[in-house]
Amino acid sequence: MKSFVSAMDGLPWILKLILAFPGLDIVWGIYRIVKGLNKNDMVMVFAGIIWILVGWAIFWIIDIITVIVSGRPTVFA
Repeated sequence: MKSFVSAMDGLPWILKLILAFPGLDIVWGIYRIVKGLNKNDMVMVFAGIIWILVGWAIFWIIDIITVIVSGRPTVFA
């Protein structure tokens, strides 16, 4: 699981931005779940589950903005 997190962290900025588009944003939800499990952070796991369930509707906008500004998805990642 650590290799998945490292791989996602090492992606180029433009690919991170593309993965933040609606429909593809589920990848960032999975990333949050895996990263939360690695850190034993249940808040991040819960955020990942919520991101998968509701992210396609509105949270993808937050991911796009934060990837543009900081080069990585939101606080819960």
